[in-house]
Amino acid sequence: MASQPIMAIMYDFDKTLSTTDMQNYSFIPNLGLTPEQFWGDTTIFSEKTGVERILSYMYVMIKKAKENNIKLTREYLNECGKNIKFFPGVTTWFKRINEYGASKGVKVEHYLVSSGTKEIIEGSSIFNEFKAVFGCEYYYENDEPVWPKLAINYTQKTQFFFRIAKGVVDTSDDEGVNIKTKKLRVPYENIVYMGDGMTDIACMTLVKKNGGHSIALYPEKDQQKVRQLYDEGRVSFICRADYGANSDLEKIIQLIIDKIATYTEIEKKQISLAYKDLK
Repeated sequence: MASQPIMAIMYDFDKTLSTTDMQNYSFIPNLGLTPEQFWGDTTIFSEKTGVERILSYMYVMIKKAKENNIKLTREYLNECGKNIKFFPGVTTWFKRINEYGASKGVKVEHYLVSSGTKEIIEGSSIFNEFKAVFGCEYYYENDEPVWPKLAINYTQKTQFFFRIAKGVVDTSDDEGVNIKTKKLRVPYENIVYMGDGMTDIACMTLVKKNGGHSIALYPEKDQQKVRQLYDEGRVSFICRADYGANSDLEKIIQLIIDKIATYTEIEKKQISLAYKDLK
């Protein structure tokens, strides 16, 4: 018989769950800078040196912290995550979706795939809601960052679609993610990706092309930001970033859960009828 189906929801973080980039809430103000100044300096450094943009912001974070006599420990970055503000309904979202999934016989798992700073995410109020969190992270020596442990740019996010499907969430496991398997832990069609726009296009397109669902979220009254993605067929849905009860977003996820539950029942019926006369 078919086992309990698993549904995996993959989330971007900045401007998908949080209302702006995670560094903007505490880390950048603590430097005495505005977000425009910090991200502007990151762009200048990247263009001047040719360093990839994600690696550039990780470097500029270290550089600016040293210039301001801030010790960039993991604990300090965790503290910077405590003031993050989320879109409406986010803090109660996970419990509601898990309960709805359980009522339909579907196990819902949440995964975060972010180009933001994992150490900041660790300090946020929703960190423990995820089965796994993938983000840019530092390697520390003597309690200070000395090298990127993991850097995730926009196209590198796609690997986590396959890792989650196969159940290979250890980012150092390059062999497991490439091994061909007969059965995926989470079927592609049971995966949802939620992001805010252009930086998520590669992952949105990959999920949709493999039978899953991609959702582009936008702030209130800013639909034009993502409308083109829908018109070009890159996403399954565009939806306002409202995670509240009875919101359009909740109804979409509930429909996908219903679909997975129905398909599972169909599979069970197929198997039972195929072997009915052998009993």
